[in-house]
Amino acid sequence: MADRDELPPIDDEEAGVMGLTEVDPSPVEETPVEYREKSYFPDQQRDGNGNGEGDGDTEELRGIRRINTLGLRLGDHGPAWWLVRIQKYSSYAFATFTALHVANVSLIPLATRSVLDSNRYLLLTRPFYQSTLTEPLLVGIPLVAHITSGIALRLYRRRQALQRYGAETKRDRRTIPWPVITGTSALGYALVPFAGFHIWTTRILPLYAHGDSSLINLSYISHGFASHPFVSFAGFTALVGVGVWHFVWGAAKWLNLAPSQVKASESQKSLVRKRRWYVINGISAAIATLWLAGSLGVVGRDGKVEGWIGREFDDLYKYIPFLGR
Repeated sequence: MADRDELPPIDDEEAGVMGLTEVDPSPVEETPVEYREKSYFPDQQRDGNGNGEGDGDTEELRGIRRINTLGLRLGDHGPAWWLVRIQKYSSYAFATFTALHVANVSLIPLATRSVLDSNRYLLLTRPFYQSTLTEPLLVGIPLVAHITSGIALRLYRRRQALQRYGAETKRDRRTIPWPVITGTSALGYALVPFAGFHIWTTRILPLYAHGDSSLINLSYISHGFASHPFVSFAGFTALVGVGVWHFVWGAAKWLNLAPSQVKASESQKSLVRKRRWYVINGISAAIATLWLAGSLGVVGRDGKVEGWIGREFDDLYKYIPFLGR
């Protein structure tokens, strides 16, 4: 009792033993006091109007927020996000060229049933996608961007896997598998040599051999089918088949309609996956059949070109190693 009498007097009735006041517990505020003026996360900082442009923002931060209003959100995404977007939107640009190209080499010949008449339409539409401006924008740049972004994305994910599992030696890296190649990616890799050969024979080779590609039309293709039927029919069928299945499955993925993208909340998921698989392959088969009907059924059966133009075509085909004699 003597020790208790020596304690200092307590003015507050609710004060504790050490002179601290006991208070009732209260909910913690959402924003701590030290973060009210400047948030820990810059993109979460908001002013009174909720537009995120406080008085303490720098010019760089305001610029980032202005970009965010456009939906780009540069500061929120890593390399994988950007590589996927490059691969996606480059395919949109190349799809525009593909639609025009299919119309010229397949749909118009199928409608006119004549290579000669189809060549006239080809000459009319060629300036729209083979000019010095549109060809790089619709073909060259999108094609290179699509392929390189896909390879870079695969290498980046491989690097992430090595860092995640702490692979330091070559032996450690061998134990970690590479990212799985999907069916769409495998078709894309298989399409590269076919598309490259087609571009070389129809665009690069005429420029190299004759300095000009104005003679290249559907008659050049039909001349090749007549002169080298097995290689032409087999190669073109493989080009169309692989290309169409890659395009359609890729489009389904971009639209979130692939079988692997069925939502977990979806009822009868297995049935939805199966239905999507059949629909995607059915669309692919229909497009490939339509493409081949005009290209092989009309252009491929037109025969050789006679005269000096035919001899020019023969000279071009002689540059191809496995076709030249």
